[in-house]
Amino acid sequence: TDQVLQNFFMPGMTVLTKLTGGFSETTVDDEVVVMHLASGDFFSLKDSAKTIWEHIDGARSRESLIADLARDYDLPADQIAPDVDDFLGRLCEAGLLARS
Repeated sequence: TDQVLQNFFMPGMTVLTKLTGGFSETTVDDEVVVMHLASGDFFSLKDSAKTIWEHIDGARSRESLIADLARDYDLPADQIAPDVDDFLGRLCEAGLLARS
């Protein structure tokens, strides 16, 4: 996972992009359920995971995503960055996220 993160979050990275052709998603109450089409794996996104997923809009970089979340949650960016990076790495490993 650490190597994936190092390769994925290189300095100067452009935008985070969902691999929309590879999954299906639906919202149920306060949860986003994502199904990876090739593997059939399901992901249940609630609370901050749901918020991060919704902020991945194809226009934000990792840095702007973290800055927006820090502002929304009124927390220092350096405090939330490790958790955001962990979640983004999991999305990348699951084949749901790319950088462009």
